[in-house]
Amino acid sequence: MLPSTDIAWVADHLSERFGMDKWQFCLSATDANRFSLRIARQLTGKPKIVVNDWCYHGTVDETLVILDHDGKTISRPGAIGPQVQPGLTTIAVPYNDLAAMEQVLAGGEVACVLMEPALTNIGIVLPQSGYLEGVRQLTRKYGVILILDETHTICAGPQGASRLWGIDADMLVIGKTIGGGIPVAAYGMSADISRRVENLMHGHDLDVSGIGGTLSGSALAGAAIRATLTHALRQEDFDIAIPLATRWSEGVQAAITHHELPWTVQQLGCRAEYWFEDHPQNGAQAAATVNDGLESYMHLYALNRGILLTPFHNMALMTPFHTEEDVDLHTSVFTQCLEEIMS
Repeated sequence: MLPSTDIAWVADHLSERFGMDKWQFCLSATDANRFSLRIARQLTGKPKIVVNDWCYHGTVDETLVILDHDGKTISRPGAIGPQVQPGLTTIAVPYNDLAAMEQVLAGGEVACVLMEPALTNIGIVLPQSGYLEGVRQLTRKYGVILILDETHTICAGPQGASRLWGIDADMLVIGKTIGGGIPVAAYGMSADISRRVENLMHGHDLDVSGIGGTLSGSALAGAAIRATLTHALRQEDFDIAIPLATRWSEGVQAAITHHELPWTVQQLGCRAEYWFEDHPQNGAQAAATVNDGLESYMHLYALNRGILLTPFHNMALMTPFHTEEDVDLHTSVFTQCLEEIMS
């Protein structure tokens, strides 16, 4: 509850890095997304939000949704105890589908679109040419706030995927990555949004507004974020990590091609993974490619040979502390695994 010089430095740095005018701090990306949704509803006076089918924005109940076979928004499998049927507050739209997005926004009920520039938590699904630009145009056309969640897509580069691809958001969320292991998050606002939010913040109502909390932007959080952004997530770090991810992808793809498997590899910055089918174009297609048994087998195969992949998907995340030797070891183990599977 006490400002610090570190947190002021962090806010200035985040503005320079991501292009947002002002920042509010909290303890997790889940919180940041939840606060951002509240702000969007308050500013627009509209009741509903839009997210992508099979998205992930932390444990926000109303974003843990998918589309069922009838196109109805329902809770995602594994979502525990949502307080209401999520279709009351949320509309799920397939990723990479501009026609579906416009149909929903044209109804006039939507306060905001909350989305990742690229889907990540169902596997990496990249935007088709013109998709993100189209979403930005549609949200402006229909007076809808665009919130980009860069918590995972910061892997694309030091400024995240949105600035890399030239997409201007109204609000932007960044989470755990900037804390270096300390629970932190932040959400930024454009000059227009921050001005309108500040007009809401008066008197004793500040204490019940649902923006921030006792430990938001604490001295510990400020010091942790400043240290992380000073010594990590820099361009020179990505200059090492991204080529390693490319080398990893090329090694995996070479083994897949050699065995004539219908598998593919996807890369986003320093993050890369392989699929058991062709590249999916949306979340539902990505979910349909999941093969739990094969995935578990390949994870265990790698683990028994000294390689720990992420505990979900078949994904590797490169850092400046990895080496080409590390990547080549994975390629060797992956190739050996395919040879045993195919024999």
